[in-house]
Amino acid sequence: MGKVIDGRSLARIYKEEIKEKLLKIKEIDNIEPVVANILIGSDGGSKYYFNSENKVFGDLGIKIKNFIMEDTVEENEIIDLIEKLNVDCNVHGIMLFLPLPVHLNQKRITSAISYKKDLDGLTDINIGKLYKGEKCFIPNTPRSVIELIKSTGIDINGKNVVVLGRSNIVGKPCAQLLLNENATVTICHSKTKDIEKISSTADILVSGIGKPKFVNRNFIKFGAIVIDVGTSNVNGKITGDVDFDDVLDVASYVSPVPGGVGSLTILMLACNLCEAIYYDN
Repeated sequence: MGKVIDGRSLARIYKEEIKEKLLKIKEIDNIEPVVANILIGSDGGSKYYFNSENKVFGDLGIKIKNFIMEDTVEENEIIDLIEKLNVDCNVHGIMLFLPLPVHLNQKRITSAISYKKDLDGLTDINIGKLYKGEKCFIPNTPRSVIELIKSTGIDINGKNVVVLGRSNIVGKPCAQLLLNENATVTICHSKTKDIEKISSTADILVSGIGKPKFVNRNFIKFGAIVIDVGTSNVNGKITGDVDFDDVLDVASYVSPVPGGVGSLTILMLACNLCEAIYYDN
């Protein structure tokens, strides 16, 4: 029987560590960390994440400036706001909640954010630094994946890893972070042939394709670590890519949905905020 990777317990540990960091920042350096949130339009997922981030950051004692805009807002108005926040020395991080309304140029808007305040690693500079292995803000979901794997105590170095999904938000950065940990990485996607066979060779399997219960025991090498990044709404219930009950007695460790990767994502943003305060290059 495999072990469940308890993201919620790990999140509680991180929360206490971050609180301690923030306390030192306030007491020793007399800095009050401030994050600016920009929410545009009425996307349900964005609103949920926005509200969750506000709650967690509020609990941590992080000051929040919320900028909520209608989905009819003009592109230049958003960019003007971002440029003001970029030069505001009292704002240490900027969070732009995605997706944006379809009439807006997402690339142009995200590119306007200063890479030194880009908490979610959205800018071309941070993405480029990630792939070059340089200091940067790591996107919070891929960073959470790495932290969950490391929490098992198993060394990623030299492991054979398969990542299901090639999105710019999860699949590609996950693969790069795993390469940076010296894993051998294969990315599978919708055009991959024999995806089940390839997956079954993995010491570590990471799935972020958004297909509920797509991954069953036939995808899993005995003793593998399975990290489920998928979140699909099935009859009002959040469901992962992995058929959790089916794989649990094959894998050594499995992350659940909910209670896995998602438990850490906002805390990874808080970690990035702590780093942004002292960003000097």
